[in-house]
Amino acid sequence: MTHLRRQSTRRTVVLRRSAVVATVPVALTALLAAAAPAGATTIGSAGVGDPYFPLSGNGGYHVAHYDLTLRYDPTSRQLDGKAVLTARATEKLTRFDLDFKGLKVTGLTVDHAKAAYRRDGQELVVTPRRAVRKGQKFQVTVTYNGVPQQVTDPDGSADGWIATDDGAFVAGEPQGAMTWFPANSHPKDKSSYDFTITVPQGRTAVANGILLGQKTTHGKTTFRWHAPEPMAAYLATATVGKFKVEQYTTRDGIKVYNAVDPREAAAAAPVLKKLPSVLEWESKLFGPYPFRSAGSIVDHAPDVGYALETQGRPIYDSAPDLSTLVHENAHQWFGDSVSLTSWKDIWLNEGFATYAEWLYSEQHGGKTAQQTFDALYARKATDGLWAFPPGDPGSGANIFGTPVYARGAMALHELRLAVGDKTFFAILRAWAGAHRYGHGTTAQFVSLAERKSGTSLDALFHTWLYTKGKPTQP
Repeated sequence: MTHLRRQSTRRTVVLRRSAVVATVPVALTALLAAAAPAGATTIGSAGVGDPYFPLSGNGGYHVAHYDLTLRYDPTSRQLDGKAVLTARATEKLTRFDLDFKGLKVTGLTVDHAKAAYRRDGQELVVTPRRAVRKGQKFQVTVTYNGVPQQVTDPDGSADGWIATDDGAFVAGEPQGAMTWFPANSHPKDKSSYDFTITVPQGRTAVANGILLGQKTTHGKTTFRWHAPEPMAAYLATATVGKFKVEQYTTRDGIKVYNAVDPREAAAAAPVLKKLPSVLEWESKLFGPYPFRSAGSIVDHAPDVGYALETQGRPIYDSAPDLSTLVHENAHQWFGDSVSLTSWKDIWLNEGFATYAEWLYSEQHGGKTAQQTFDALYARKATDGLWAFPPGDPGSGANIFGTPVYARGAMALHELRLAVGDKTFFAILRAWAGAHRYGHGTTAQFVSLAERKSGTSLDALFHTWLYTKGKPTQP
């Protein structure tokens, strides 16, 4: 995200301005099963135990695929939805939860049989007619409607389905997915998606993945999108607006779909023109691009204040600059393909994407990474850059703060200095490759860096990720 430019990339707000059925790794299944409280053998837990967002996600099952059918009227702001979740139980379930907030549920079935349900805050608590066996594949269908209400994150930013003057800006990090579809909404649970979105003729509905087709009848246009690679719920989008659309295929075979609000088109054009070269440059550094599709959604949403790395197609609240484009697309490797298991490790997303900006500048005639590092390190000890350690932000209110982005990138630069360029870039490629479509933790990254470098790096990472205040350089 680009947030540091809300200051700048939210997630990257500045830094947030900067963002087929999937298989589940055995380790992920174990993580989800472990999220249930001790002794809870039949009831899936209401969260996966994230220290910053304890009710995000749900225990007892993994969603392999979401099939979302949506109809949106920008004038009334009414959303009608049908969500079909194909899941597998990781324990016996007589009851389980979905994350879903605000919209009215009009029907719910489990394996085509009506199921009992109740609302409990952001939890939709489901009791199927028959218990779901451990290991059983099952299907949940929820129909719903209403006017989606955005959520306010701990840092004060808007998140979720955010109405605009011509549609909706849809960005779900960290908890907004639940405002527009029922989900197992934590990065631990990744799934494939299909979207069928109907909007008034003249509007465009943009989701993740490949556009399979669009059809206009009786004044309505329906768009069908398919996103086959595993995706966390917060990275899904169904943005609606009046957009100018551009489609092409890169020489590497990546299908690009750009949707740009006409009010932002002139400013966005020279930056979006560089997208193929940015993806090519990032692929050389980080390994093959992880997805079949790419592109950009450039909305006119002046009240949002950030961009987000929505998977395969980042979303921007206004025309991005080149650094933000680099940042949000670096997230396709770091954050989207390789996902978090805890929001506490957010520096693995934002520090990496920020350092990609530094590297791009260094390799394209701008400031070197060292110059950027030095300018940051020159800040006084009382500066907000040193307010908290990036590896332990302390709360959800801090996960998009300056230390996560800038000091996270500084930690990577210190690693680069310690191990040398050849080993450093080998570490980045190995990280993106070994955890492709999966998950990673800080401990795993440190272990990888030590294996690749043959060096003990505990002191370095302790200093730059976990020490309070301004670190003392050796």
